[in-house]
Amino acid sequence: MAGTFSTVSFDRALGLAVLRTPHSVYAVRIGTDGSPRHLHWGAALDTADLGALSEAASPAASSFEADAAPDELAPESGARFGPAGLQVRFADGTRGAQWHFTGHRIEGRELRLRLADRRYPLAAELCYRVRPGSDVIERWTELTHTGTGGSDPIFVDRLDSAAWTAPALSDYRLSHVVGGWNSEFQLHRDRLPVAETVLTSRRGLTSHHANPWLALDDGTAGEEDGEVWSTVLAWSGSWRVTVHRDPVGRTTWTGGFGHEGTGWTLAPGESLSTPVFAGLYTPAGFGAASRAWHTYIRTSVLPSPDRDRPVLYNSWEATGFDVDHPGQLHLARLAARVGAELFVVDDGWFGARTSDRAGLGDWTPRPSAFPDGLRPLADEVHRLGMDFGLWVEPEMVNRDSDLYRAHPDWVVHTPTRDATELRNQLMLNLARPEVEAWALRTLDRLVRDNAVDWLKWDANRVVTEAGWPGHPDPDRLWIDHTRAVYRIMDRLRADHPGLRIEACAGGGGRVDLGILARTDQAWTSDNTDPVDRIGIQHGFSQLFPAQTMAAWVTDSPNVTTGRATPLSFRFHVAMAGALGLGGDLTHWSEEELQETAALVARYKEIRPLVQHGRQYRLSTPDGVTAVHYASEDDTDHAVLAWRPTTRFGHAPTALALPALDPGARYVDLDEGATHSGAVLTRRGIDLTLPAGDYASRLIRLRRTV
Repeated sequence: MAGTFSTVSFDRALGLAVLRTPHSVYAVRIGTDGSPRHLHWGAALDTADLGALSEAASPAASSFEADAAPDELAPESGARFGPAGLQVRFADGTRGAQWHFTGHRIEGRELRLRLADRRYPLAAELCYRVRPGSDVIERWTELTHTGTGGSDPIFVDRLDSAAWTAPALSDYRLSHVVGGWNSEFQLHRDRLPVAETVLTSRRGLTSHHANPWLALDDGTAGEEDGEVWSTVLAWSGSWRVTVHRDPVGRTTWTGGFGHEGTGWTLAPGESLSTPVFAGLYTPAGFGAASRAWHTYIRTSVLPSPDRDRPVLYNSWEATGFDVDHPGQLHLARLAARVGAELFVVDDGWFGARTSDRAGLGDWTPRPSAFPDGLRPLADEVHRLGMDFGLWVEPEMVNRDSDLYRAHPDWVVHTPTRDATELRNQLMLNLARPEVEAWALRTLDRLVRDNAVDWLKWDANRVVTEAGWPGHPDPDRLWIDHTRAVYRIMDRLRADHPGLRIEACAGGGGRVDLGILARTDQAWTSDNTDPVDRIGIQHGFSQLFPAQTMAAWVTDSPNVTTGRATPLSFRFHVAMAGALGLGGDLTHWSEEELQETAALVARYKEIRPLVQHGRQYRLSTPDGVTAVHYASEDDTDHAVLAWRPTTRFGHAPTALALPALDPGARYVDLDEGATHSGAVLTRRGIDLTLPAGDYASRLIRLRRTV
């Protein structure tokens, strides 16, 4: 039966490992060949039922098929013909691993299944962990060369974190997000073909184009009903997930860091540990899956989940590269007037940075723009009652910079290939210890000397001509660079406890659980058009909680699309996340500034719900979409509803609010009307949106009975 607590057990007699979460069970059996085999993932079963399943596991139907029980991590050996999660080569040319099971270890809520190759000095631990009160199961793999100093190296062509298996369903539907720069997180739901479907990034970053999250269902699940199995890889570099639906009805997927064509060399005594690949089962639809992921991210991933994300102002769209002390100070005073709590100076404040062609790498204030440095501006921003933030891009360099002239060998490059410049810049190889040390030292000094409270950490290009001249294992840069980024962020936060970091990569190009484990929020997209943002934010919310979603109100017409929208509509869309302002306030009218101050104040009233409450995604047949944020105790609720276009002949439809208690009553805090919970959950609330396109409304409800 479903319980309250998460537990881990191992039955030696049955060779059966069981992980129990509040609403699911995950079970593994040790196969006759010594490999851990998947048994069950889904609704709760007791031990006797799991034992019966284990005994009933059928052998292969013919000599052309593999064992009917799928591997927990498939090696490239035996009668296995699907995607291999482990590909290794030994010095004598032998490929693959043949395991024997050497035991297990349980520590608290963590399980390790130990394996050793039958003939070669190779060992693996398949690792599992459950969190208190969560249905998320964390999995990863640790691979070790167990030979002595005289042993030959072992070549690792592929090491995935885990493989997952869905139960037999009548059909399979794949949910994932795709996109590009300015159109990230577009949700797609497609029937899964009988084939191998590969989701991947070969770019060295998570990418704008895909994200290592997916969900599977039988094609009938909805927002609040139906079984859903979903997984996410906590990694910020290149990655690959391969979903395999075979012709006889089995669907599995395997995933991890790296992409095809890259590998790793293990020396004797050396280990390789993968990032976490986490999985979640829910019987209650995509909305329940999202809320479970949101809770997991808050409780087990984010470094400071309980801190409110501040209302920020960012100067980029107001100034571009035309940055100087007087201009930034004028914007800061306007930002403080409308209620901003953080002022961020974006690109253009450093080195010879008057365009994107120079200056990257030279992280000192440009003397002509800040003759006394940044500290006077930071002090004035603090005096205005705001925190002070800076944009940085520490992984990149321009050729036209003092850093590149001094250290041209520090960039990722292959000597016999022409270097590709993207946004007129090259990528520093932080996998090199001296480059990592320089980056940490530079950022530490920048934060310390200028009383910086917030870093917007950007990355505006991906990896090309990946090389590490002189290194015996150059492919290591694909993994070691990302790990260096993690270490630098972790060290900065440890040395500056109040520092907050925003993840950015030309918009949403590096948003994942690996980067969010050391940042406070992510810049969702460079596209701030509110109509486009509704779709972007919908896809983002499938996995990530609203407090991690930076959302700005900018100028109208929008700089990206040219679309003109009302200020209230822009605000109501941006209020669904971590609100920010990014327009040129110097050109906003007095009426607009006053309306902005009022809307910022309204956001602060609902911020606890948006950033810490439960989220429900809603829609109506007449083109209205909405998000509903509910407090854990059902006391307070906030609903943000948007109608981008008006359809002739379609009467407004009430918006049902299924998160409410049908037996309670709720008062509209702005209108004063009291509503029956039964009516609001079944019929819905009349939105009474303004006439015309780009109509929106914020509704605040409070439980009275």
